Amino acid sequence: MTTTPTHSRQFWVIEPGKGKIIQKPLLSRSEEEIVIKTRFTGISRGTEKLVFNGMVPTSQYETMRGPFQEGDFSTPVKYGYSNVGTCVSAPANYRDAFLQKPVFSLFPHQDYFILPIDAALVLPPELPPARAILAPSMETALNALWDGNPAKGDRILVIGGGAIGLLVAYLSNKVQGSKVLLIDPDPERRTIAETLNIEFSTQPTKDFAPDLIFHASGHPSGLKTALSIAPMDTTIVELSWYGDQDITLPLGEHFHANRLTLKSSQVSTIPPSHSSQWNHQSRLALALDLLQHDELDILISGETSFEEMPELFSSDPHTPAIALCHRITYSD
Repeated sequence: MTTTPTHSRQFWVIEPGKGKIIQKPLLSRSEEEIVIKTRFTGISRGTEKLVFNGMVPTSQYETMRGPFQEGDFSTPVKYGYSNVGTCVSAPANYRDAFLQKPVFSLFPHQDYFILPIDAALVLPPELPPARAILAPSMETALNALWDGNPAKGDRILVIGGGAIGLLVAYLSNKVQGSKVLLIDPDPERRTIAETLNIEFSTQPTKDFAPDLIFHASGHPSGLKTALSIAPMDTTIVELSWYGDQDITLPLGEHFHANRLTLKSSQVSTIPPSHSSQWNHQSRLALALDLLQHDELDILISGETSFEEMPELFSSDPHTPAIALCHRITYSD
């Protein structure tokens, strides 16, 4: 059994736009906790960038708070929610279940940490740990489908080919009889979409009249496009989150005339249609199960070592871009 370390290295946003790795003491674990050595963490191009730049609205400080966040918005704060590690120490009665097994948790970027047992999920046997960092994105996409409630045979339009949009389209394709089209202005997303067997276009087409639209581009222009092309009585599920950015929408044009429904989807809350049978832990377990397909590796678009994290969000043009899901690796 690995000796529990006395200190951990943690990534903190110490002020908007500036990150730093800080060493802090690691407390002793209780009989209801395990010690995790991190192998990978994940960053998606969205929430964490808003946190890094201090763009979380004051009104959302509590809603946006991560399960194991330290500090407060805007800064200093230790934030993150996609951690894959190995259990290196566990109480005697939990060793068979956890010790030396790969586990997922909603923990920030930190090399060693102590975790309550009920906050850890052992990975499915066929899921590579390096891919498991996609779990929060898959969980968000799954929650969006529960919100959108696509029916068999629906024509489903997804606007925005980031990690969330691609996973929404991927799951929508599995609805029996559905026809799915993904729209993104970046033609390089076509190869990714085709790898996942998703029909792709760089712009809307008149030949595709959707029954349901998911907007996940992260840009107000994408939502405006959805409102402008939606047929009569279409539901638009909005997945983008704009932080403290004000946006304007053309609600005086087709919105009322076409009886459109604009519906928000946010992963922190399980939709009423599923809340009686699902909780956050069981939904996350399902998201991990859904990741057991090799083609999903294409959604991890870059990799950086933990030591390089402070430079990851830098404005330096030589800094690696976070295009889809970015993987952080931790040394042995």
